[in-house]
Amino acid sequence: MQSNGGEYLIAPNPGDTRLTRAVTGVDHTGQPVETRVVEERPLTIYLNGQEIVTAMTIGDYPEYLALGFLRNQGMLGADETVTRVDYDDDLEVVVVRTASQTTYEEKVKKKTRTSGCAVGTVFGDMMEGLQGLTLPATEVRTSWLYALSKKINTTPSLYLESGAIHGTVLCRRDRPLVYMEDVGRHNAVDKIAGWMLSEGVSGADKILYTTGRLTSEMVIKCALMGIPVLASRSGFTAWGVEIAKETGLTCIGRLRGRRFMCLSGEERLTRDADPDSVDDEDRKHRRKSADA
Repeated sequence: MQSNGGEYLIAPNPGDTRLTRAVTGVDHTGQPVETRVVEERPLTIYLNGQEIVTAMTIGDYPEYLALGFLRNQGMLGADETVTRVDYDDDLEVVVVRTASQTTYEEKVKKKTRTSGCAVGTVFGDMMEGLQGLTLPATEVRTSWLYALSKKINTTPSLYLESGAIHGTVLCRRDRPLVYMEDVGRHNAVDKIAGWMLSEGVSGADKILYTTGRLTSEMVIKCALMGIPVLASRSGFTAWGVEIAKETGLTCIGRLRGRRFMCLSGEERLTRDADPDSVDDEDRKHRRKSADA
């Protein structure tokens, strides 16, 4: 398990020069400027001998991304035993190998493009696995939400440094544990899912925080990961809210400073913090949020 210091088990590393590239241009006054922009790299995921998908990614944690993608798409069942995960940096390929033959052929045929940015990919039976799903009746305190929002939004990250990227954070109570970033919000979630699978971590007592929109696929992935609370600084889609209500997931959006909106699962909320005691966001983060 990799640690980047502080209270995180895994935190962003905006100083990693492999993840950004220096470019030059001009600003609105015509003056020369230099800045760093986020890299995009193709990553092809194989399950045993079958090519599944090529995703655009920033290139970090490819093994977690592959595992999480396959698990969230229902291609790796709970009873599957992963024997090896091999990554070839030169070929930009990850091969996930299982002890028994998997049944992925029909899923590949039903592949469709979704609203997710950076080649968000899902399959026609995306609702599979939600039937009979019961999420834990856990508590989420508003003091935890405020503390998480402040900690995450002030953590050094590519999101704050360069924009044009999404972040997803696995949290327990008021502690952020694993913070993943990528050009696509679904990739960031899949990295979290892959880490949980690799480490045998349960989602029952966790909160999933994201900078991205709360779409249907984000809600489905969170529910399939067994995480009962999904929070975002961004907004909702109607289908995302509908599925959250059907699965009993607590869905909290527009979490910025002292404000938030809960459109599903309010029964888990314990209002133990006075919103008037919470500071509003600083301008720097509001600007980065608008750019991302």
